Amino acid sequence: VTIGPVDALPDWNALCAAQPNTPIAYEQIGGRMVYSSGTTGRPKGLKFASATGSPVQTNMAATMFGKHYNFDADTVYLSPAPLYHSAPMGITAAMQSIGATAVVMDKFDPEEFLKAVERYKVTAVMVVPTMFIRLLGLPDEVRRRYDLSSLKTVIHAAAPCPVPVKHAMIEWLGPIIEEFYAGSEGNGHVMISSTEWLARPGSVGRAVVGQLHICDDDGNELPVGETGTIYFGGGKPINYHNDPAKSASACNPKHSNWTTMGDVGHVDSEGYLFLSDRKDFMIISGGVNIYPQEVENLLITHPAIADAAVFGVPNPAFGEEVKAVIQLKNPDDASENLATELIDWCRERLADVKCPRSVDFERELPRAETGKLYKKELKARYWPVIPTE
Repeated sequence: VTIGPVDALPDWNALCAAQPNTPIAYEQIGGRMVYSSGTTGRPKGLKFASATGSPVQTNMAATMFGKHYNFDADTVYLSPAPLYHSAPMGITAAMQSIGATAVVMDKFDPEEFLKAVERYKVTAVMVVPTMFIRLLGLPDEVRRRYDLSSLKTVIHAAAPCPVPVKHAMIEWLGPIIEEFYAGSEGNGHVMISSTEWLARPGSVGRAVVGQLHICDDDGNELPVGETGTIYFGGGKPINYHNDPAKSASACNPKHSNWTTMGDVGHVDSEGYLFLSDRKDFMIISGGVNIYPQEVENLLITHPAIADAAVFGVPNPAFGEEVKAVIQLKNPDDASENLATELIDWCRERLADVKCPRSVDFERELPRAETGKLYKKELKARYWPVIPTE
């Protein structure tokens, strides 16, 4: 591809032509710097230490994913997510470092995704749960139209996946669905296979990097089965760029080498992790802690709903109450009667305190191309702005 000149910028082709075509004297693999997705606040810079040695070497991500998913030079990897997100970027670069083939979509479209798998005989992909939902939303005849037999590994991450959605994907594609829980911070990594997940629906797996610790607000480790903040011990320290206070806040108050990304969950007796939600999203209503993810996972199974966001809004008596903002499959169906029906539907399936007290409808919820929901943006519409002096 020839890139023409751009006003006010140096000419790329001229700059390249002036460079030598022999190896430079200082040829090191270097490091990377990424930013968190910013779902709970301003994106945070994460600068990783530079590696040493030749740039022509298998990187750490390739070594780990190769071990757990059998990736090698024969792998054909499809990335349907934008490469500015750390996981798609990291795995695509890892595939290149082992000589595998990487196919990158301009943007995700469910049928185009299936076409790409068939056309390129893709063996491995990584997606987010919203992509699962959109794929399952295709008519049966469209899903049956494409040959997906080349697929050996389908990885999902970045957000919790509703149990019915994952069951449906395993039923469709077979037990090739793999899941991991990690973050751009790189302080820990949890994995689970389809076989493990079917025995423990809802789990995201056991730690393969770092050790899991579930702690209370004072930093004390909690017993098995109790819900608290998820910390990783023994992994990389978290170092937010130019923000030592934020870096320090990620550390456990009593164990400075245990770090957290702010998520909440519990582990079972075998060390399998179950996520509840992000701590920042927890709703406290009348002293009761409510995790919106549980309500969202239920709502998304309703046949009329395409997407859902749940968060707390002000309540004069209880501090907060549960609000649901819904994207319908058919936006024209939105009505006060449907809102009431959805609240009643939730009350038949969840404890009353967890159920929405009100429902609003949006034609489309604000999600990043990576599938992450900008819940903070929605929530801000319902909270009063406090004037600053």
